[in-house]
Amino acid sequence: MTLVKICGIQEVKHAQIAAQGGADAIGFVFAPSKRQISVNKAAEIAKQLPSTVNKIGVFVNASKQELETTAHAVGLDFVQLHGDETPEFCEQLDLPYIKSFRIQSEEDLQALNQYDSATYFLLDSASGPYRGGNGTQFDWSILDNNDFNHEKFILAGGLNPDNVQQAIKQTQPMMVDVSSGVETDGQKDETKINQFINLVKERSTCHTHNQI
Repeated sequence: MTLVKICGIQEVKHAQIAAQGGADAIGFVFAPSKRQISVNKAAEIAKQLPSTVNKIGVFVNASKQELETTAHAVGLDFVQLHGDETPEFCEQLDLPYIKSFRIQSEEDLQALNQYDSATYFLLDSASGPYRGGNGTQFDWSILDNNDFNHEKFILAGGLNPDNVQQAIKQTQPMMVDVSSGVETDGQKDETKINQFINLVKERSTCHTHNQI
């Protein structure tokens, strides 16, 4: 079954809606973003969530100390790295990590081979002002003829209730990651969160994946 991550959580109520709706993970953005959250606020929200929901922190070029301190304070299960973190830097981490890649062409996929120690890798669009969370979609056909481990593959970028079933059918990710696609006027929308989760679970009942 394809898993669901609801990212850019800033309020307890939205985290609880996601968890109750069946989300497998929620994301806290610690990097500069309109969805940036403080460590204290993220820790407060994380305490309200069941242990079955993974807590993932999103960072851009954070130091090893910042990653480890924040992970400990919040209780993160994974750190998600959206910056220029080198393979050498990532291998020094004492934390499970997700490495994000901005995809514009097939050549961009070659970088995946350098991050063997990543627990998962996230493929996102390269368009927009931020390293992630821009709500833009990349050309999924780039993935068609490329052989990579789909059990480690998280799809992000411009996903929403209208296109997520097609995205899963075409790219076969282990997890789909959504933020702006479940928002209305820049705020998480309970109806859209539940609709998105339900569509993913409905589409993926015929597929099985390892749990994150």
